[in-house]
Amino acid sequence: MNDDFGDVARRALTEHGYSIRAASKAINYDMGYLSRVLSGKQSPSPNLAKAMDDLVGAQGALAGLVLNPDDRGRVARSTQHPSRVDAATVEALASVLSAYRRLDDTANPRTIIPATLAQMKEITGLLKRARGEHRDALAEVASEFAQFGGWMLAQVRRDKEAEALLGQALGIADDIGNGTLAAQALNFRGYITRQQGNHQGIARWFSAAALTPGAHPAQRIGDTLQAAAGFAALGELSRALHMVEEAERLTGKAAAVPPPGTAYWLTPEFNRINLGLSTLALRRYDEAVDHLTTGLAGLPAELQGALWTNEHREALKRAREAQ
Repeated sequence: MNDDFGDVARRALTEHGYSIRAASKAINYDMGYLSRVLSGKQSPSPNLAKAMDDLVGAQGALAGLVLNPDDRGRVARSTQHPSRVDAATVEALASVLSAYRRLDDTANPRTIIPATLAQMKEITGLLKRARGEHRDALAEVASEFAQFGGWMLAQVRRDKEAEALLGQALGIADDIGNGTLAAQALNFRGYITRQQGNHQGIARWFSAAALTPGAHPAQRIGDTLQAAAGFAALGELSRALHMVEEAERLTGKAAAVPPPGTAYWLTPEFNRINLGLSTLALRRYDEAVDHLTTGLAGLPAELQGALWTNEHREALKRAREAQ
């Protein structure tokens, strides 16, 4: 598996306006050593990884990309002998994916897309050759990695590439019968159509996500609300209102079960944002302002500046202007 700490860290430094010389001075590390790490010629020490993480404000996510020596060796052996993939290997790969997800909350997508796609390619390639009792667990990580790659590409409007990866993620999820992952892949397809202003696509993809067998109640709420926004924009107001009511009836079920780890952001506060989108489409502007304001304010601190929140802040602006 590629060690992409150097690539991501180098891009993150550029994003924050640091040269290698300035970074080495800021964290008090030898410039030659730092240069070798950033060029991928040497693995970072845990202390350097943490110092770099602190410098770019990655809140532990950048350091999370670095596997310990035991895990690196384990992953390398599994790559060479796919039939021997074990639980510890899958856990190590899942931890790297988790770090990439956290980076999405603090970094520009362009900073991490190249490394994300490289890692995804290796893991999906490993899955094709994997055998044994841990293959399904590996498939979950591979599906989520492909899904995450699609999400990252969608954020920078590389739509066709994003759609291809989301289709791949959906296929893997269906192969192992994982409804939460399948629903999330469909949800991201809906996100793409919303960026395109395609109301038919919004209604279609989010409806499909909401109706996916095995989807979590919190997913169903968000997807139903976003589908309602699509139907409202198409002029199907009665259908949209019915869907909003349906989503509200699911609130109790969602509160009783924690959101799935693969969609950790699906909190009640986040779904207030989705309710804001649907009420905005229904031209209930006062309600939209209330829901969007509350939902955005309720996001965890690490999500407040995420690029994807810009869409919702713009929606809030439109709702206020229409009041």
